[in-house]
Amino acid sequence: MAAANTSGASIVWLFFGLSGRISRKAYLLSGLFMFIVQAFMLYRFTLEPEGSAAGTTWAMLFMLAGFVAIWSTIALSVKRLHDFSANGFIAICLLIPAISLIAFIVLCIVKGNEGPNQYGTESNRPKD
Repeated sequence: MAAANTSGASIVWLFFGLSGRISRKAYLLSGLFMFIVQAFMLYRFTLEPEGSAAGTTWAMLFMLAGFVAIWSTIALSVKRLHDFSANGFIAICLLIPAISLIAFIVLCIVKGNEGPNQYGTESNRPKD
């Protein structure tokens, strides 16, 4: 398995791209990162007085982070599903709250295919 490239283009691909495959580790760490970003925004919002300009700014940033997190979760899940040759369309189920936590745990546990598949030659890379 090749190491993930950490260039800016790779980060954009990781969180927003739909092609290729990612490993369990990359999926878990990326998901935790998105959670921490949202939690920080919410924490900052709760520190500000109600109705303050700063509170409004943090609330808007929290909502923006939420929208970005929805797309990122779907993109990460599509690539994770690709790692074991499953259709990425199944990732739409992650929009159902009761299913999303269970699916996240399952996607962190299930091992991907060894070697190339129809979605790419190896994990943690866009499809060539």
